[in-house]
Amino acid sequence: MQLNQAVSLRLSELLEERNMTQYQLFMLSGVPKSTIHNLISCSYTSVKLRIIHELCQGFQISISDFFSSPLFDEVNLDP
Repeated sequence: MQLNQAVSLRLSELLEERNMTQYQLFMLSGVPKSTIHNLISCSYTSVKLRIIHELCQGFQISISDFFSSPLFDEVNLDP
């Protein structure tokens, strides 16, 4: 899987776990709704770490918590 797909799946997981909408994440993180939508729909081929950091602040988790998912295990990611 591509890295942007893993980010998309992880965002979807976190939204579901917290029973949050994309709008609520926007309100808590300050990341534009369109950016959140584009990340989840894999419209971007790459993601800035700054955006992930801001999303993590909205989820109230650390960046290491975000990337601790098996989705980001090297064996699951394409080179």
